[in-house]
Amino acid sequence: MAPDAGSGSPTSRLFRRKGAKRPEACAKLIAMSGKQAHTIHPGEVDFTAIRAQGSGGQNVNKVSNAVHLRFAIHGSSLPEAIQERLLALSDQRITTDGVVVIKAQTSRSLEHNKADALARLQALIDSVAKVPKRRKATRPTLGSQRRRVDSKVNRGQVKALRGRVSGGD
Repeated sequence: MAPDAGSGSPTSRLFRRKGAKRPEACAKLIAMSGKQAHTIHPGEVDFTAIRAQGSGGQNVNKVSNAVHLRFAIHGSSLPEAIQERLLALSDQRITTDGVVVIKAQTSRSLEHNKADALARLQALIDSVAKVPKRRKATRPTLGSQRRRVDSKVNRGQVKALRGRVSGGD
């Protein structure tokens, strides 16, 4: 059991649930998802096995191989800057409460779906982990300003010549 199994934290709910994975198994799944800049603590991720959608014969109605991954952004150990950038994303996987919900059902194996969901969560976190470059304000050069004005004057003269030709009777 987890050390905080008696408290009402999200971690304790994870380990009290029937069939919940031990922290070591979650850490193994996170390690399977590849190299990352900011690691996800296994206790912060909540997995729920659900039935996969779509065709699949009789087996799809009996076996829960799809996975819902839930990750609370506010309660995570991620740095504040990354949490703010995650919450600022307009991603449909992030709820208004600040919970990332990822559904994985590509594989017939529950473990592969868990690893896929963790990899997608890690990719989402890595996408906001890089600080965007600040734009430096620049001014147009004097030569480019002159060329722009000259081309506008030239274009105006061309249009002025398109006027009606008066009859010289």
